[in-house]
Amino acid sequence: MLVALDYLFKRNPLIGHWIQLEPFDEVHREELRVAADDKRIWTYNATKAFGAQFDGWFDEALENFQRKQHLPFAVRRRKDNAIIGSTRYYGIFTEHLRLSIGYTWYCLDTWGTEVNPECKYLLLQHAFEAQEVNRVEFFADSRNLRSQAAIKKLGAIQEGVLRQHMVVEDNYIRDTVVFGIVNSEWPAIKLKLEARLKAFKKD
Repeated sequence: MLVALDYLFKRNPLIGHWIQLEPFDEVHREELRVAADDKRIWTYNATKAFGAQFDGWFDEALENFQRKQHLPFAVRRRKDNAIIGSTRYYGIFTEHLRLSIGYTWYCLDTWGTEVNPECKYLLLQHAFEAQEVNRVEFFADSRNLRSQAAIKKLGAIQEGVLRQHMVVEDNYIRDTVVFGIVNSEWPAIKLKLEARLKAFKKD
């Protein structure tokens, strides 16, 4: 585990202008259940969290958090205090100063808004500046063009495709697209993200 993650494993939030990221707690269960209950959110997600599948998803995420293997967050919208989605750090390799960001989903009414860029800004800023990682990775289903476009818009570099990488729902064999950001790229990406977020504030 990266040393700076201790701060967040103590359940300290990352706070932005529009959202705050709150490390998972049992108190988030019912609000997340409501936010997740739309099948359209989960079209390309390898794990599902709507309907009867929600508690299994939540329990596993909370268990991974307690074991300090994943750091899942509830995404709270500050203007109305509503829980609108979830994201997490995972694939944390201390010896290589590397981690992944993913398991991300939001309510449909937040798609295309300031929510995702600010969420990723907070996560990337903490990863590169507080944890001093060398690399952050993102993975996307090859069919999920919307997610791939959002990752590219952050400034991440598409590095390749893991062929027949996962067996997902209905025994579909998924190819996974890999993206990465390394620490030398973060300053320029940070400036671009800040410019995007500033434009939302003018709207």
